[in-house]
Amino acid sequence: MFDPRPIKLTVNGKTIEATVEPRVHLADFLRKQLALTGTHLGCEHGVCGACTVLVNGATARACLMLAVQADGCAVETIESVASADGTLHPIQAALSRHHGLQCGYCTPGVVMTLLELQRESAGSALPEDKIRTALSGNLCRCTGYQGMVDAALEILG
Repeated sequence: MFDPRPIKLTVNGKTIEATVEPRVHLADFLRKQLALTGTHLGCEHGVCGACTVLVNGATARACLMLAVQADGCAVETIESVASADGTLHPIQAALSRHHGLQCGYCTPGVVMTLLELQRESAGSALPEDKIRTALSGNLCRCTGYQGMVDAALEILG
C-alpha cells in the first residue's frame, strides 16, 4: 500500500483539493473521484488518445499521467468545452455537421486535440496536413477520419 498524498489542482476552472494514492492515474482520478466520465479509457498505453485532456493548455494522455503529477496544474476535460447552457463549442458543432463522430468513444480526445490546435494556431489558417498530423494520435474505428478533417478544416482551415 502507498500512503495517500494531498494534491491541489484546477479542473475545468474549479480548485480541487483531494487525497490520492501515488499510483492512481489522472484518468482514474477524473473518472472515479471527480465523476468526470467524459475522459475515456481505451488502450491504457497512451496510444489511442481516448483519454486526452489538456494539462496547462497542452494535450496529455490521462492514462499515462499520475494524478500526483497534476498537483498544481490546470486540467481541462471534455466537460469544460461546451457552454454551461449546453451550447456546443464550434469544434463540437462542426464535428456533428460533418459526421466526424459516430460511436463517440474517441470524440472527447479528438475535441481536446483540436482545441489545443485551435489555440496554438491563434486564428491562423492551418493546412490539412497539419490537421491530419494532429489527429494521428487519436484512433477511431468508426468514422474513417474524413469527417473529422472536414470539421477541423471548417474551423481551423
